[in-house]
This record gives sequence, structure tokens and C-alpha cells, in this order.
Amino acid sequence: MIDTHTHLYLPEFNPGGQACAVQRALDAGVERLIFPNVDLSTIAPMKALAEEFPEVTAMAMGLHPTEIKEDWKDVLAQIMEELNSPTSYIAVGEIGIDLYWDNTFRNEQMLALEQQLAEARKNSLPVIIHCREGLAETLEVMDGFRDVKAVFHSFGGSADDVSLIRRRLDSDLIYFGINGIVTFKNSGLKKTLPEITSDRIVLETDSPYLAPVPHRGKRNESAYIPFICRTVADAVEMSAEEISRRTDANAKTLFHGL
Repeated sequence: MIDTHTHLYLPEFNPGGQACAVQRALDAGVERLIFPNVDLSTIAPMKALAEEFPEVTAMAMGLHPTEIKEDWKDVLAQIMEELNSPTSYIAVGEIGIDLYWDNTFRNEQMLALEQQLAEARKNSLPVIIHCREGLAETLEVMDGFRDVKAVFHSFGGSADDVSLIRRRLDSDLIYFGINGIVTFKNSGLKKTLPEITSDRIVLETDSPYLAPVPHRGKRNESAYIPFICRTVADAVEMSAEEISRRTDANAKTLFHGL
């Protein structure tokens, strides 16, 4: 299994617990882990953990939408400088629109997303999209970048949302990241999965957030991805082994170099 979105480098795993969390993931059968960046402060710890496990980790570089404030232009310039540094990044992310907590910087989020999509296109990289209460705005910006591969990370939407995304963008280039949300009792995501189809699903944990049942409410980690895999398999009436195989293949198609 490939965890296509995990933040094991964050302070929630301190002190000294990041390496242990990676090892637990490997022991649980996780083959590879992708670390998406958040802001300037997360670059150093992310790179440090990836350097400790170079054979099983990969990184993405981007500016998270909730971190876009008054100084966003200067911050984004530094983020893009890092993206174009000699360090190897397999995607631009996580980037997108988040209006759940605050819509003060809505326009700035859209401008930052546009700039990062342009950088992804220039570098022939896929993007990891964070979209929360901002699907209309996200699609408005992405409409000008239909040639860029993208994964809608932590997808929890409806079948109608899936259909809308596919109508507005190039459905052959769009994937959906499924995490612990699918295991939640009140989530309708299990009913949406057949609409997505297994050839467009990648697995993720979004650790340390959104721990799957039976660990809901606790700190999440990549070692819990088998719970997600089994729930997805049940929803689409396949074996967990087949879902693991298919989602791994999807991840390797989306992220070159895995």
C-alpha cells in the first residue's frame, strides 16, 4: 500500500516519534509514503524525515491554503524557490482552497492556487488539491489548467461532486484521495466510491488527522491505512488485496518516480 498523503513530520509526532511512526507504517505493509508540505516552517522537518528514509518516502512542495495571509506573495516566492531547488519533489502540494474556517483571503487563495498550478505545469508535475468548502472556486481556477494531473486529497464529497469535477476538468487526469473519512459511520463516502471507480482512487491517511475507525478521535498515522483499504474494498465489492494493487498502480501513474 502507498500512503499518498501523510504528515508524519509534524510536531504531533514529537518528541522523537516521527521515525517510529514511519517504521510502524512499514511494519503494517505500507510500501511508500508521500509527504506534502504545509508552509515555510514545515520544509526543514519534512526534508529531515525524508532524508532518514529515502527509499520509502517522497515529497511534494506547496503552500497550504489556510496558511495564506497578508504576506502570502513573499511566502509563496520562497516556497516556489524551494520547489525549483535541487531537492526532488514529485508533486506540487498541498495547494487549493479552504473557506471552512475563514474566507478573508478567498481571492488570495485563488491567486496562490493559480500560480502554483502554473508552476506545476512548467515542471510537468501533478498537484495535490486541498478543497474544503471551496469547490466552485477551485474548479474556476483549475479550469485554466485542464492539462495538469491532480488528486483531490481527503475527498469526502458526493457522487454529484464527482460528476461536476469530471465535467469541468479532464477526467482522465483526475484522481481522488480516500482516507479515514470513508470509515466514519455518518459519512456517505462509501456510496460515492462506485461513482469514482477503482481506477481513480488512491489511498491516504492525512496523518495526524482523520484517524479511521477503530482509531477515530486519536492521532492518526500511516500504519492505519489497512483499515481504509479494507473499507474501500468492501464498498466496491473487491478484495483488499485487489484494492491495494489497483490503488498502488494509480498512485504510480499519478506520481512519476514512486
